[in-house]
Amino acid sequence: MPRTLTQQRSLQTSTALSKLYVRNMITPDEVIAVLNRAKISFVLVGLHGLAGWLKEPRATQDVDVIVALKHVKKAVKLLLAAFPSLEPDDQEVVVRLRDKATGEVHIDVMRPIQPPHRDIFKNTCEAGNKRLPYRVPSLEMALVLKFAPMISLTRADKDKYQDAHDFILLVEKNPELDLEKLEKLGELVYNGGGKEVLEMVRRVRAGEKLKL
Repeated sequence: MPRTLTQQRSLQTSTALSKLYVRNMITPDEVIAVLNRAKISFVLVGLHGLAGWLKEPRATQDVDVIVALKHVKKAVKLLLAAFPSLEPDDQEVVVRLRDKATGEVHIDVMRPIQPPHRDIFKNTCEAGNKRLPYRVPSLEMALVLKFAPMISLTRADKDKYQDAHDFILLVEKNPELDLEKLEKLGELVYNGGGKEVLEMVRRVRAGEKLKL
């Protein structure tokens, strides 16, 4: 199956599953449409953005987008206008758009100011269709987006285990992984990260346990 078609079908599935339990859900398609109309530069990340690479879509609470720094304020303004039930929670690296009544996050507008997010716009692939085009992380960037929080000193263990689950799936489901590119992207996380992420890939392929 062509990669773009896999991405489309996976997004449709993750959206459908999320609708089963997220009340007043704002869909990825709705967010993409708002940003596309204003020619906002963004990458769909999070579960919806990685679902096509994981090839096992599941439900998620919110829609995550990394937006070009110069477009963040405009993107937030447009999304709040499109979805008046939301209010902004402006943090250092992300503007979380929360439901005014419940406080639940429906959209995360992320600033590309920390590694590896700073380089994400150089490492994307096209998804969607002519009616609703969008970009998602490349396979190698998708792996690094899971690798970075897995080795974080501040991330909760329960979240690290979910990241590890996704990392393993990404490796197992995508044998075409470019190890040279992955090593370079791993170095963006920290000096020596390239070798560590390659070792994690080796362990997954060998059926060994990841060390978190």
